[in-house]
Amino acid sequence: MKLLRAIIRPHKLQDVKTALADVGIEGMTVSEVRGHGRQRGHVERYRGSEYTIDLLAKIEIEVVVINDQVDRAVETILSSAKTGEIGDGKIFVFPVEQAVRIRTGERDQEAL
Repeated sequence: MKLLRAIIRPHKLQDVKTALADVGIEGMTVSEVRGHGRQRGHVERYRGSEYTIDLLAKIEIEVVVINDQVDRAVETILSSAKTGEIGDGKIFVFPVEQAVRIRTGERDQEAL
């Protein structure tokens, strides 16, 4: 099993959720996060004063999938979250040693 952690633009969340559901991946955790990558934020003006916004609002999606679904899930997130502009985000893939469903005690693939 693998954990996919994707950091995306907030307005792309619904597109990613729909695309993942279309390929049979439904369970996920979504968090509102702030950060920056290469774009390092931007400058905004408010009532004549300049403010540097260096931590931008993003969405973090965590999805655990079986090994056979990793490439399909990554490609699905990539195609549905991409705008082609700086700040589109990143996808990280981590190994998952064990998963347990608390309610039933099911383990690993059955717990997903």
